[in-house]
Amino acid sequence: MDDKCIFDSKMKLFRFGEAGKETPGVMLNDAKLDVSAFGEDYDEAFFESDGITRLKKWMASNQNECRVVGENERTGPPVFKPSKIVCVGLNYAGHAKESGMDIPEEPILFFKSTTSIVGPDDDLIIPNGSVKTDWEVELAIVIGKRASYVSENAVLDFVAGYVLHNDYSERAFQLEHGGQWVKGKSADTFAPLGPVLVTKDSIDPGNLDLWLKVNGETMQQSNTSDMVFDVGFLVSYISRYMTLLAGDIISTGTPFGVGLGFNPPRYLKPGDVVELGVDGLGTSRQHVRSYESTLQHAN
Repeated sequence: MDDKCIFDSKMKLFRFGEAGKETPGVMLNDAKLDVSAFGEDYDEAFFESDGITRLKKWMASNQNECRVVGENERTGPPVFKPSKIVCVGLNYAGHAKESGMDIPEEPILFFKSTTSIVGPDDDLIIPNGSVKTDWEVELAIVIGKRASYVSENAVLDFVAGYVLHNDYSERAFQLEHGGQWVKGKSADTFAPLGPVLVTKDSIDPGNLDLWLKVNGETMQQSNTSDMVFDVGFLVSYISRYMTLLAGDIISTGTPFGVGLGFNPPRYLKPGDVVELGVDGLGTSRQHVRSYESTLQHAN
């Protein structure tokens, strides 16, 4: 296969294997290929050194030697150990309304602990003491190189691609335990990412349908065109307040239809199944388990 064919292909990055021991892979068309022989994981160093371009060139010569990944092999998060997850609150007008809050004049930012990251189809564990665990389908940006004070018209130079994210939230922890959102966002398993990182040349982030279902019932259905602040503005804005490192995640907010917005509110319980997707980024599925069940399994 020649270089032109590789560079014209829409490449998607994924990672697979046992949790904590994932291997990098590439999806080209419908083929899932093991690219561990490339010798790098999808981490800060990879993205900062223009790893996507280097990987495409490597595949031009090595694609035929790559093992095909089995359909039953676990998919992990597509980015390895990002330094931070920056989230944007109330970035869809409908979600602000259902939350009883005004549309923000500037982006509301909060952090989500990186220890909450799991694979796209890993179980969601309801935290110990939780009574209000909620769902949030979101488009997330992956930063491609160190970014500080980036102008809005240069943002795409600093973006590697996009991933699907479910920004799980424990509403009591978030709103009733001191009013610090990070408390309700950072429990283990609260950040399923993937299944793939889609490179920026393959996606128009301003016009993507996104949806979420609980037990087969559609809860969220919207389009990223409804965001209050778009991708370009968000990356530029956030880079004024902190340095973004390659591999960092920016989650751009969730649309109308979270459990908190129902009357009465509806929250997740053990046995529920959450499915979600964003156009071009694939779908994910989480089975909901109780914290107590993890203790029983450990014993």
